[in-house]
Amino acid sequence: MANAALEAGKEVAWIPSYGPEMRGGTAYCMVVISDRPVGSPIIQSPSHLVVMNRPSLEKFAPMIKPNGICMVNSSLIPISANREDIDELRVPCNEIANELGNARVANIVALGAFAARSNLLDFDLVRNAVAEEFSKKPKLVPLNLEAMNRGASVAKQTQGA
Repeated sequence: MANAALEAGKEVAWIPSYGPEMRGGTAYCMVVISDRPVGSPIIQSPSHLVVMNRPSLEKFAPMIKPNGICMVNSSLIPISANREDIDELRVPCNEIANELGNARVANIVALGAFAARSNLLDFDLVRNAVAEEFSKKPKLVPLNLEAMNRGASVAKQTQGA
């Protein structure tokens, strides 16, 4: 999303956090996309959230602003965000990735779903950013683009459901 936002001429800041939680805990990355210069990349109340595991949902879902989107990896998270004031998008990211033959594309499935549901950026810009990211390994480009498309398809099928 950050690279696509830069291509769209947006102001972008992102801060990943990879501590000892990296293996199964609440490692996270804050991404700020704006039309104005970003004063601080630290966010207390995000507009949207993409969560891939239950500890992250439990920790971060209460912070989402009303009317935000919470993209939940339903493969690993059996519970809901328990919020009536947000759009909870549940996508079986791991199952889709496994169907595609590579469990490591679960995050790209999530990206595709979130990009399609949020409409923060043109979907093709996000697709192009993914293609560029994997351009040094050209064999991975089609797989990752298909993962994005599958995530987007789920997001569109469940819109308003």
